[in-house]
Amino acid sequence: MVIQKQIRLRSYPRGYHIVTDEVFQQIPEIRGKSGILQVFIQHTSASLTINENADPEVREDFESHFNVVHPENAPYYKHTYEGSDDMPAHLKASTLGSSVSIPIGNGRPLLGTWQGIYLGEHRDRASGRSLVITFIGE
Repeated sequence: MVIQKQIRLRSYPRGYHIVTDEVFQQIPEIRGKSGILQVFIQHTSASLTINENADPEVREDFESHFNVVHPENAPYYKHTYEGSDDMPAHLKASTLGSSVSIPIGNGRPLLGTWQGIYLGEHRDRASGRSLVITFIGE
């Protein structure tokens, strides 16, 4: 069985946000099923990853770290016409990635105790983000 659908996340400010519940609320079709879920973001300036879901300081440290690694206004950037946050957003998105895969058991994500899906929102003024959800299972 394959279920595939596009969902939309609400708008988030720049930073790292746990979106696990928001994603799973929009896919009731997998209730009671087991398999694998792939979540893919259809944007080049936002990312997805799985990490710590308990301490919000982890998400703050992500933002601080990636802002140092991929700073705004680097003198060697050529792609600057969409604002100073644009090129760093592309670099952050490529570094973290555009998809995550999660095992599903009885309709529930089999994430570790302290794991959640992060949306890395790398732009200052982004609108909601589109995700493609693909479930393969029974």
